[in-house]
Amino acid sequence: MKKILLACNAGMSTSLLVSRMEKAAKEKGIEVMITAVGVLEAEKILNEWDVCLLGPQVRHHIKLLQEKANGVPVSIIDMRDYGLMNGEKVLETALKMIENK
Repeated sequence: MKKILLACNAGMSTSLLVSRMEKAAKEKGIEVMITAVGVLEAEKILNEWDVCLLGPQVRHHIKLLQEKANGVPVSIIDMRDYGLMNGEKVLETALKMIENK
C-alpha cells in the first residue's frame, strides 16, 4: 500500500482532493492511503509516508520539509491540478514520485 501525505494550511482545503484521489485509485485498483494535514503536522509525521505533496498556497514551506524528509520525496502540487481538484493527475504525480525515489 502506498502512503500519500498532502499538506496545506490546515488540512482542510485538500480534503476534496483526497476524496478525488481515492476515487481515482479505486477505479484503477490501486491500494493507497491518502490523508491531508496542515504543514506543521506534516513536518512531524513526514517520515511515516512514501511521498508528501504540498498545496500551492504553502509552497514556501518546501525547503523546510525537504530538509526533514530523510529520503521521502516532497513536491508542490501543480497549481492547475490543484485548482481543478484533478485527483487522477495528482495521484499519478505522487505514484511516479514514489517509483522514482
